[in-house]
Formats: sequence, C-alpha cells, structure tokens
Amino acid sequence: MSFEYLTALIAAVLFAAAPLILAALGETISERAGVINLSLDGTVLFAAMAAFAAARATNDPWLGLAAGGLAGAGIAAILGLFGLILGASELAVGFVLTLFCRELAYFMGHAQARQPGPDLGALNLPGLSDIPLIGPALFRQSPVVLLSLVAVGLVWLFLMRTRAGLVVRAVGESPLAATARGIAVTRVQFLCCLAGGALAGLAGGLYSLSVKPGWGHPQGCEGAGWIALAIVIFGGWKPVRVALGALFFAAIQVAGIALQDVLPGLSGTLFQIAPFPVMILTLLVVNLRRSAAFREAARRVPVLGRLVPRTAGGAPGAIVGALDKGF
Repeated sequence: MSFEYLTALIAAVLFAAAPLILAALGETISERAGVINLSLDGTVLFAAMAAFAAARATNDPWLGLAAGGLAGAGIAAILGLFGLILGASELAVGFVLTLFCRELAYFMGHAQARQPGPDLGALNLPGLSDIPLIGPALFRQSPVVLLSLVAVGLVWLFLMRTRAGLVVRAVGESPLAATARGIAVTRVQFLCCLAGGALAGLAGGLYSLSVKPGWGHPQGCEGAGWIALAIVIFGGWKPVRVALGALFFAAIQVAGIALQDVLPGLSGTLFQIAPFPVMILTLLVVNLRRSAAFREAARRVPVLGRLVPRTAGGAPGAIVGALDKGF
C-alpha cells in the first residue's frame, strides 16, 4: 500500500464520517439532558433538502448549510413542544416526526431533484496541506471534515468542562434532584433538544452540499439518523468516543469500497453491514457490565472490577451533588 493511497483512505474516512459525527454529537447533547430524539433520521433528510434548496436559491452553500441547521432546530422544537411541554410521549412524537419529515422532504424537494447547485468546495491551506499524511486528509479536502472535528472539541468542552454542561448532565441524571436545586429542567431539556436538532440539521446540509452533493430520490443519506442513534449508544454518550464510533463506522464502509478492487469476489455489502453486528455486540457487553451478576463476579475476581462502569464521583447522583460544590 503506497503512502498516497493510505492518505487517500484516511481522507475518505474523515469525509464520510463528518455528517455522522455532527448528527451523533447532536443526539449526545439531547440524551445527556434526558431527551431521546427519534426524529433524527427524518431531520437529517429534511435538512438535506432544505439546505440544498436554500443554497440554490441564494447561490451560497454556507447560507444553505445554515438553513439546514435552522430546519433541524425547527423540527426539534416541535418535538420539544409536544414531548416536553405538552407531555406527549417523546418517543412516539419523534418516530412520527421522522416518518413525516421523510415524506415531506421528498414532496417539497421534488422541484430540486437532479438539479445542479452549489457545494461547499474544498480547502487548500498552503503549508498545512503539505504536512505528510494528515495534511491532505485535513487541509486539502472539504471543510466539513474540519467542521466536524472542531465540533467534537467544542461539545466535549461544553459537556465536560463548563458549569452549563454540568447542569445538562445533572438534568439527564436526575431531573427530580435537579429541580430540587432550582434548575429549570424543562427549559434545559428544550434548549438541548434545539441544539441537538440544529447539529442534525447541519449534518443533513453536509450530505446534500458536500458528501452526497445534490438532491434526489433516494437521496443517499436515508438511515443516517438511525446510524447516529446507534453510534451514540456505542460511544457511551461521550463526545470523543461517539466521534470515534462514527469514524469506525465510516472506516468499515470505506474499506469495503477499497477492497472491491483487491478482492473482486467479496461482496461490498458485507462491509456495509459489518459495523451493525459489532455495535450490537458492544451494547450486549455494556449491558452485561451493568448487571448485578457481573458486579458480583467482579467482587470475586478483582481484574473484572476494572470493567465495571462507574458514575462520576463513584455513586449515582454525584453529578447533581457536584452542583452544590461549585465547578
């Protein structure tokens, strides 16, 4: 394998993972606040249509991307209104929304189908793009890659290193305890739902303006929201691990495409579906680690104790308690 080929593979993985990272980060913020957004898949698809339509209307892909983010936030606002304020089941509302948004996207986007439009283009930063291996992969391709990586750092800093992030995690851990400490739980959850929807909307915009340019039926990003939901659980609701999960998923799929030339007899479908059983096995292991039987075995076999998950501070409610101590 040549150095240039390896660089191209890394660039392809980062490029394919970028929208998944944004969508999964958005869902991470929502779920950290205790809101499960099942409208994610419909949000990504509808935002992809809205972003492409806005980009064509304004001839500015960045305005189109912003329109995608606004569309995602709007859908999340509907989920928050019915699920958080009016008391309907957020799971039912989210599922209905994802079906509705899918059909609405294809209906409203009919006039945009197979039409030319602007895209986000590619970066070429002198000096930085000449760095071996990572230079071309990061600084000589679409800006969506840098956007997604910056988002990982910002979301991690927000959730793990700010008092506002501590409040979000406290609300998700124990809403009743957070309410007792004077936190407006519904407001925090609604704002996190909006932020998560906006990131999912940006992910949709990345698809139609860069990763899979244009709009059509099928668009090519169907199922991305469901994949992002699985990646959030796979990554344990931690931003960096979630991003690594998205990169893993993209790497397996890119490997399947790359191996078609090397192993023509091997079906590419095998690599397209390979990440899913790995994620299922991971979820089984996570649940096993949380079981009482495993904890009992860990007490008898000390080495297993390292596999037992621990909450922040070592006990349930520790995040809420940290609010009293300051940050």
